[in-house]
Amino acid sequence: KSPAADRLRNKMKAIAALLLMLNYLSVSHGCTCMEGPQQFPAVQIDAGQGNVVMTDRNNYAYFLIGSQWYKMDSLTLQHVSVGPAGIWGVALEDGVYKYVAGSFVYANDHTLEQVDAGGDGQVVGVTHTSTIHCLKSTIASDYREQSTVSWTTLPGLLTYVSCSSKYGCWGVNSAQNIYFTKVTPSTCGISGWIQVDGLAVMVEIGTDGSVFVVNRGGEVFQRQGIDSSTPQGTSWTKIPMPSRINHVSYDRGNLWVVTDYGIILKCLC
Repeated sequence: KSPAADRLRNKMKAIAALLLMLNYLSVSHGCTCMEGPQQFPAVQIDAGQGNVVMTDRNNYAYFLIGSQWYKMDSLTLQHVSVGPAGIWGVALEDGVYKYVAGSFVYANDHTLEQVDAGGDGQVVGVTHTSTIHCLKSTIASDYREQSTVSWTTLPGLLTYVSCSSKYGCWGVNSAQNIYFTKVTPSTCGISGWIQVDGLAVMVEIGTDGSVFVVNRGGEVFQRQGIDSSTPQGTSWTKIPMPSRINHVSYDRGNLWVVTDYGIILKCLC
């Protein structure tokens, strides 16, 4: 038996098992899931403004066109994000990059582990020591060629952060606590982190302000009661999934999901 044949066999078993479990999901739960376009095994996915990007286990970044994933560059990335500020990625060997005219352009050697381009033109990210950093919208959105950019360090410590152009930014820390703040994109000034009930290892906010989290057990929850007067929302609703979930991203009514098998689901929510 060759390693390639074993990998293919394992992939087919995982997909078959997952498709059987998809029958368990129903519209009454709030989301209907189906198998999405595959680039197996997927690790992380991000959606924004109708675009979807992802990284696989080999740390390559892909862009979704129709139902096909297209490799974006030979640069290896540990995280990629798409939004109003464009497509930004964190290199496996450190360094922040922006995707410009068909290739990733070096921005600086900031040691981010995760980056988010979903805000109102600004880019945010966290380091391996949980420090939080923001690149002003006036810099991030117009960045086109290699140069050194200056990031603003935000107060607090987070392991994951996500922003929306509508209501603000959400984050989680190493203790799995969840936080929310409003942000001024042009200055990276924030209103102050407010702790929100619940525990999670990652959080994603869509362009319309919808918020989803994944907890340590691989369960997915959606925040309810979010509006302009209560941007932090009021409660959580569990979204049943057919498998443990590693990563989610929400855009234009679609929840993109990566299971612990590395399979991509597309859920209508």
